[in-house]
Amino acid sequence: MDTVYGLIFDVDGVIADTEGVNARATGRVFLDLFGVEGVTRDDFEAGIGRGAEAYVEAGAQAHGITLSEQQLRQAVQAREDYFLRLLAEQPLKPFPGVENLVGAGLRDDRCRLAIATSGSRKKSQAVLESAGISYKQMVYITGDDVTRKKPDPELFLTAADRLRIPPERCLVVEDAPNGVEAAKTAGCKCLAVTNTTDQDHLRLADRVVDSLKTVSLEEIFRIIDREA
Repeated sequence: MDTVYGLIFDVDGVIADTEGVNARATGRVFLDLFGVEGVTRDDFEAGIGRGAEAYVEAGAQAHGITLSEQQLRQAVQAREDYFLRLLAEQPLKPFPGVENLVGAGLRDDRCRLAIATSGSRKKSQAVLESAGISYKQMVYITGDDVTRKKPDPELFLTAADRLRIPPERCLVVEDAPNGVEAAKTAGCKCLAVTNTTDQDHLRLADRVVDSLKTVSLEEIFRIIDREA
């Protein structure tokens, strides 16, 4: 087992630049459902990486709105519908380096790959297909499969379990502080990429890079092998 490595990818902000689409879709929700104008991407900062409910609630708190459970459910569904519509109109390309790293991992017998995202299966699958990622060859865990979202470690513990690899033999690729915290709490190593926020907010990760284009599979193996 010690010769096998687990490589776990988040989706939003790691596979493709979805944060702009997320913000536009959610901003439209606030306008159409609640009549709130002027919602910006920064309003959702506290909810990034924590799932759709937390994302919407962050925007509501930024504008002094208290949502009922029914309103929250309605907003989350509308957000997904708007997101899928925007994605259909303008497909997303993968971030530089993603395809090469995924491909290298799938070809290497020492490595098992997983997708682990707090987003729904429908929404994340649309992103993966838009970006041309071979997710059907990978373990695939979404927010629909867990009861607790990031920064809780359940998502990554579930991914490691499905990979049949101990968490300490896995590395999670993340872009958000909540995801980094979840990965480290799960006992995984973490490689953070500054696609969504700056290096200082990702300092708990084992390694921080500006692009996956600079990362090799061998470097990931070395990070996993490194003593805590």
